[in-house]
Amino acid sequence: MSETASVAPTKGGVIAYLMVDGAMKAAEFYQRAFGAEIAAAHPVDAKGRTMHVHLYINGSSLMLGDPYPEHGAALKEPAAFSLVLPVRDIDAWWKRATDAGATVVMPIADMFWGDRYGQLRDPFGVIWGLDQPKS
Repeated sequence: MSETASVAPTKGGVIAYLMVDGAMKAAEFYQRAFGAEIAAAHPVDAKGRTMHVHLYINGSSLMLGDPYPEHGAALKEPAAFSLVLPVRDIDAWWKRATDAGATVVMPIADMFWGDRYGQLRDPFGVIWGLDQPKS
């Protein structure tokens, strides 16, 4: 893991940037649940917050940071979005994530569009859709 976030190249066309209460704890959870690799992270401040963590998950980048209300970045509950993680072995990904502490929102099922899909909520309130194409 790098101690500065400016050196890790981004992966993916659109990159989600999450604000969570406990960004380093979230990064550690994402390592256990989704096999994330910490590509870069700013050191934590005296209050245990970090302004930036860059993760690689399943070939893409995900970025996150703690809220800094004193700089206009207050924490808001996640709403009206989910992150979708396309995977090849949904059962293995699902088990690893639930074993790490993700809770089931929508069990894995065969969907009308032809994929196997289910949703999990992480301890930080973010909904993750796991999707495995049937073909």
